[in-house]
Amino acid sequence: MATKTPKIIPVREQIADALRSDIISGELEANTKLNEQQLAERFGVSRGPIRDVLLKLTKEGLLVSKNNVGSSVNSPLSPEMQKLSIELRRKIEEFAVKTCMPLVTDKDIEALEEIIADMQESFDKEEYTDLTKSDISFHQYIVNLAGGECLVNIWYPIVIRMRMNYQRIKTSQALVDEHKHILEGIRNKDVKAATAALKKNIK
Repeated sequence: MATKTPKIIPVREQIADALRSDIISGELEANTKLNEQQLAERFGVSRGPIRDVLLKLTKEGLLVSKNNVGSSVNSPLSPEMQKLSIELRRKIEEFAVKTCMPLVTDKDIEALEEIIADMQESFDKEEYTDLTKSDISFHQYIVNLAGGECLVNIWYPIVIRMRMNYQRIKTSQALVDEHKHILEGIRNKDVKAATAALKKNIK
């Protein structure tokens, strides 16, 4: 079996991923102000890359930025906005599942199986932030397969904002199993089964 070539991740993406993790986990709470100089010292870079990362996370909806005030952690969605986000996300992902069905290859199935295995490992180790990130990666893979970067750019900010302080993953193995059911539907080219599993998962 061939060994994987380690993926080289740009410094800015490493910093963005670390801050995303801090926000998703709740370590950085809502309204926490982010200091560019402190972040530059934390990550051993100049303030330029930090500004780029803060702008990226603001576009994703995790941060809010105001002139002369700087960037701070956004608040979780209100119940009404969360409900709307769920509806929008379901529509996008149902479209993605239907569209990607004829395109899925054995390599895609293997990649999705690997993400589910990562989810299970993170759940078993109680590494809930990593589980959340693998969860997002699973859905992002399908969305990207269906519509490329264009569709991902519509979908991603909705999903990442929904994930702030996401508690459901701490309570149930069902989250991992739901992804297995989505994949099973895709593997069998069964749009109805995959879509039903998707609706059960997105809530």
